Amino acid sequence: MTTADPAAVGRYLKHLQADIVARIEAIDGEGRFGLDEWTKPENAALTGEGSSRMLEGGRVFERAGIGFSHVRGRSLPPSASANRPELAGRGFEAMGVSLVFHPRNPHVPTVHMNVRLFIAPARTADEAAVWWFGGGMDLTPYYPVEEDAVHFHRTCRDALAPFDAGYYPRFKAWCDTYFYLKHRDETRGIGGIFFDDLAEGGFERCFALQRSVGDALLQAYVPIVERRRDTPYGERERDFLEYRRGRYVEFNLVFDRGTLFGLQSGGRTESILLSMPPVARWRYDWHAPAGSPEARLTDEFLKPRDWL
Repeated sequence: MTTADPAAVGRYLKHLQADIVARIEAIDGEGRFGLDEWTKPENAALTGEGSSRMLEGGRVFERAGIGFSHVRGRSLPPSASANRPELAGRGFEAMGVSLVFHPRNPHVPTVHMNVRLFIAPARTADEAAVWWFGGGMDLTPYYPVEEDAVHFHRTCRDALAPFDAGYYPRFKAWCDTYFYLKHRDETRGIGGIFFDDLAEGGFERCFALQRSVGDALLQAYVPIVERRRDTPYGERERDFLEYRRGRYVEFNLVFDRGTLFGLQSGGRTESILLSMPPVARWRYDWHAPAGSPEARLTDEFLKPRDWL
């Protein structure tokens, strides 16, 4: 398969969303995902459809959102054409699955994953269509556990290994650079993998890589949830979780390309912002006590390092 096959990608993404929803509901035991199916009218600047699945107030997950979207637009927004200025102004087709799971227990990390396909169709007979894949996953712990970080990164490495041994270190470094709050001089979490503009090796190979990354999410995250969901915690730990969630909000609203793409292209706001935590807090110039677990998170864990 040398040309883009968006129908195959769309079928996979819908199955991926359904599989993850079923597994997370089983882990939570109480919460259930609602279904919000939506369409954008054909006469709008952005047309298409999607489904937003949201679980709120569960036993394990305070909020878990996973969305599928398949949209078409008249002009690529700046966030999508920043690395491809030659495509500025071209129409586009985009589809993807994006998720963020916010746990109730501070000892369970937040996880994010996104897998997506972009296509810029040809405008003339002499012009070729351009397509690329992007995505990845990253982990944001509130309390540092080295075992969990190693497991997450090992799973990311194993998902990429069949395609190129150099992909994991390359995409891991890209993730560390991307999920970085410049105004705070700190990473959002312990990273994982991130890739964009992927077209090397042909469509079939890139699509297989996307499937491997998408399918690895549950392998990377579920064992951590199962180990930590019953860890006792108190008001101090919850307070710190909500404080650190503030950093998550800052990144998503200021730097995240997916959020900016959705807002700039006229996407559906409720679906774009399903990644926001239900509760977050900010403090003025607060620092964790020296030697505390909270200080270890920022002083040791939120520094890019080789977890393997």
